[in-house]
Amino acid sequence: MASVPDMIKKQPTRIAVLFSGQGSQIVGMTSELAEAYPEIRDTFAEASEALSEDLWAICQDEEKLNQTQYTQPALLTASIAIWRILQPKFKKAPCYLAGHSLGEYSALCAAGVISLADAVRLVHTRGQLMQEAVVGIDTAMAAVLGLEDHRVENLCEQATEHVDGAIVGAANFNSPGQVVVSGNAAGVTAVIDKVKNTGKKAIPLKVSVPSHCALMAPASSALAEALAAIKFDQATIPVIQNRHARVESSAAGIKQALTEQLSEPVLWSKTMQELADKQINILIECGSGNVLSNLAKRQAQPIASYPTDKPTRLDKLMEVLS
Repeated sequence: MASVPDMIKKQPTRIAVLFSGQGSQIVGMTSELAEAYPEIRDTFAEASEALSEDLWAICQDEEKLNQTQYTQPALLTASIAIWRILQPKFKKAPCYLAGHSLGEYSALCAAGVISLADAVRLVHTRGQLMQEAVVGIDTAMAAVLGLEDHRVENLCEQATEHVDGAIVGAANFNSPGQVVVSGNAAGVTAVIDKVKNTGKKAIPLKVSVPSHCALMAPASSALAEALAAIKFDQATIPVIQNRHARVESSAAGIKQALTEQLSEPVLWSKTMQELADKQINILIECGSGNVLSNLAKRQAQPIASYPTDKPTRLDKLMEVLS
């Protein structure tokens, strides 16, 4: 059987670049790349100056790195640093960009919609707003495995209706058979119990805030104000956004999608299907880890995906692109 690179050679190369979301952070991320590529430390220096925080030092400090207001700018900076390594190596620009949750901001930055300085300040604010929205609330998230999307949504509705005080909803439609739920502890625990009754798995996630659920509504309103103050330029590469799994062309449309994204689910499976429908045959994961590459294997129409966070992985991608 032909290898994936051999199969790709037989058809025109159509590339999309994916940007990692929160949860993919790793202590020391991009350190190995920094030894060979000055773009890494240069990008971190630029972002640190804009934020008045030493983001490189934060990436070496597990406790601080896992605080949402620092996680988000650190991950965005790591993604853009790798993007700056990749960008000159493309013979032509990628067809599309997309990012998972926080990664959407990295994608928009890579597309020239927003500057790095504005982006790191914006996601730092986003992280603070998310944390402030749930002060005093016992919150949780969990990954539900093996159930169809509509069944997970039904379980969330049942928990909300029948468990006193429960707030829970589907937060990330990551791939067929993997949906993340988010809300307060009562709601998420109720869904976990219901999932177990079906014989399937629900795995609690270690997170500091419950993203993409109704609890984020106050943060969403405040984020809209922060977005209104920032100038958005025309994208040089189309960005498929999480909210509706489509490209928003106007600055107002992009900002509206970012505002709603905070309290509405990430439609990642739909985004991946959209890329498959557009004949994308290479995905490049730009950022820390390989979460998105693993999800790409589980989609209805899998697309070969290449992580780039280590020299060996980057070398493998360069072989494929050449």
